[in-house]
Amino acid sequence: MSEELIELPIDGSIDLHAFRPEDAASVVDEYLRACLEKGIYEVRIIHGKGKGVLRRTVHALLKKHPLVASVDLDDGPSSWGATIVQLKHQ
Repeated sequence: MSEELIELPIDGSIDLHAFRPEDAASVVDEYLRACLEKGIYEVRIIHGKGKGVLRRTVHALLKKHPLVASVDLDDGPSSWGATIVQLKHQ
């Protein structure tokens, strides 16, 4: 199976539905680093609702990530289908 590069706009919002679940942690890590490089300190990660497996994977990564200041479920219309991450100002 070939690896296909997916170019994402670095705008503070990422939808993980475009990625394989096993790639989610590395995608989120790279995206957070790219946002910080662009001076974006609030990131919205769309992981969907489903059974919550992807959300739990993402939250486990975020809780121990050195760039993350805080993690909260989105309080907008997507509610627990997205997570809002505040990055540390460096």
